[in-house]
Amino acid sequence: MALNILFILFFLTAYIIGLIRLIFFHDATIFPDLINSTFDLAKEGFTLSLGLVGIMTLWLGFMRIGEKAGIIQILGKVVNPLFKRIFPELPDGHPAYSSMLMNIAANMIGLDNAATPLGLKAMQQLQDANPQKDTASNAQIMFLVMNTSGLCIIPVSIMMYRAECGAMNPSDIFIPVILATFFSTIGGITACSIIQRIKIFDKIILAYFFGITSFIVFIIWTFSTLPQESVQTISLVAGNTILFTVIAGFILYGVKRKVNIYEAFIEGAKGGFQIGVKIIPYIVGILVAIGVFRTSGALNYLINGLESTLHFFGMNTDFIPALPTGLMRPLSGSGARGFMIDTMNTYGADSFVGRLSSIFNGSTDTTFYILAVYFGSVAIKKTRHAVAAGLIADIIGIIASIIIGYIFFY
Repeated sequence: MALNILFILFFLTAYIIGLIRLIFFHDATIFPDLINSTFDLAKEGFTLSLGLVGIMTLWLGFMRIGEKAGIIQILGKVVNPLFKRIFPELPDGHPAYSSMLMNIAANMIGLDNAATPLGLKAMQQLQDANPQKDTASNAQIMFLVMNTSGLCIIPVSIMMYRAECGAMNPSDIFIPVILATFFSTIGGITACSIIQRIKIFDKIILAYFFGITSFIVFIIWTFSTLPQESVQTISLVAGNTILFTVIAGFILYGVKRKVNIYEAFIEGAKGGFQIGVKIIPYIVGILVAIGVFRTSGALNYLINGLESTLHFFGMNTDFIPALPTGLMRPLSGSGARGFMIDTMNTYGADSFVGRLSSIFNGSTDTTFYILAVYFGSVAIKKTRHAVAAGLIADIIGIIASIIIGYIFFY
């Protein structure tokens, strides 16, 4: 229902603004621009989907090897005490536990290409335990919010873009990004827990929370002691080394357990292809809706209105030029990336605005894209409180980014 409302809202808003710009401002290009954006983004959505089909096929093939070998079940036991409390609908040791763990781990080290197929695999497993197949379960919503909040401890891609834009120290946003995305994740999980009446002050949950927090603090301390020029390289090498080690580990453990590695890979890969094709309409639909909303100028009007309001109350508005990145991030990853690069090129990568734009881009993930892809892969139509909880995480991420940006760089 929520995605349906947003889909209608984006198109009607674009249409109304288009009429206003045509009638009152004689902007003869607005409707051609809107139509061109629908064609361009439909093509982009289809191309993106095809790329995702290949990635899905690859990773679900490796996942099947892990399942056949039994290593996935071992990983599930690691998080069983925590997950059975925040996913109370699922039985102990549910197959989705290990898939969710691997998805979260891939997100944390900035490996999006691996995280998405692992997340879709988890969503499919959660759907198997969902009694109402067209309605999102509590477990599916909690898992989705964990993804939309975008917890990442190694923001490699952002540091790479900062380097390309001429930043003196591309990794100077490393700690601020971790802090912003951490607050976003905690906010999203807390909001979801309140709605679902999960006892988040359970001693097991708190033990895991402090353990994860300690790990993040250790990562921050470790990287803060390294030379600035080494952080990006080490992050990139470490993340991909860990990922390939996982692949090799699955294969070696499969050999030890006498699994037919290639047959297991093909078996899993077939499922990845089917899921990848299934989500094409959902990706195209959400990208086109977001595209016309952006092309109409609605986002700029929103930002200008906010700036005027803050000026009226005498508040500092130096962060406003970076805000388009923050507001676009929940809507479109490529759009937010474009705004971030444009901001750094315009104001300088080492300016307050350039750095804040980078923090915005790393604070959360693309909420509406993830909603469309993840729920679309299992044909969920009724999303319940998923959008609200995801947007709460996004808002907390934006607010945290602004505060952290002022503390570190203003």
